[in-house]
Amino acid sequence: MTRILSALVLALAAVCGYAQDTPGVLAESAPNRYVVTSGDTLWGIAARFLKDPWRWPELWRMNREQVRNPGRIHPGDVIVLERDSDGTPYLRLETVKLQPAIHATRLTPAIPPIPPNAIEPFISAPLVVEAGELEHAARIVATQQDRVFLGNGDLAYVENAPPEIALWQVYRNGRPLYDPESPKEILGYEAFHLGTAKQIRAGTPATFEIQTVKQEIGRGDRLVPASTPVLVDYIPHRPDRAIEARVISIYGGVGSAGRGSIISLSRGDRDGLEVGHVLVVERNRTMAGRDEKDRAYAIPIPREQIGLAFVFRSFSRIAYALILQSEGTVNVNDFVRTP
Repeated sequence: MTRILSALVLALAAVCGYAQDTPGVLAESAPNRYVVTSGDTLWGIAARFLKDPWRWPELWRMNREQVRNPGRIHPGDVIVLERDSDGTPYLRLETVKLQPAIHATRLTPAIPPIPPNAIEPFISAPLVVEAGELEHAARIVATQQDRVFLGNGDLAYVENAPPEIALWQVYRNGRPLYDPESPKEILGYEAFHLGTAKQIRAGTPATFEIQTVKQEIGRGDRLVPASTPVLVDYIPHRPDRAIEARVISIYGGVGSAGRGSIISLSRGDRDGLEVGHVLVVERNRTMAGRDEKDRAYAIPIPREQIGLAFVFRSFSRIAYALILQSEGTVNVNDFVRTP
């Protein structure tokens, strides 16, 4: 019986382990009160109170549904740091005692988890598509007056376009992205976002009008339905289970990334990644050279934490993340994992 009780206690401690060391998560200069201002983000406010901002839900004592659908925090709200009788800290919104009066409806928008301008283009027009996603997509089969490239207002003739969809994004497959752990397996492609088009007449082929052009559009390019951007509304939090992935691309075709950069990861929904997850970024480095006998050697250097990344969009096998903190450059093939 003693063993059973001991096992139960250990299991509960594993599930609620953060409760034991919550007092140690506060930032050294954590304020007792903070007034939310316009331009704040949840991540920025969390960093004021916590050493590890992803532990924000713990101090609010949120359950899983609250993390997925967070309570709204608006400019003007006052966040108060309190402590239980045992010294365990927690956060709450200051309650204002209302007097009989006519009260206006709140019009100020809730503060976002992370800066929305950094990720909005990647929500409306992703620049990485999963393997096979474009193979059966609608395709431009002919152009107006056999033009090689199309511009704003030009017409394109498209096959496999459902007639009920009006607005579309135009893409072209780019460089394949391989799984670092299975080098022959393609996870997706760095798709080139070429522009937008509108279906003006259904048919086989359908007639489309080019609306915007970012890069040259021509015969053979693919179209996918345009979606209305939905900005991230999840509380930054750590995954419930151990996840490890690699950085497989950096937006812009550059060799390294830093704070504010967008990276693509080699894991997605099916691996347990979801919007709102915060991951540690670690350097993946190997020291290579030749010894005194001219023999080649390669020594893996111990991992070193260099930053934090916030997952803001996740597909089946690939996810987008924004680098929130960086103490060094982040490179393709670096590791990301559960904190």
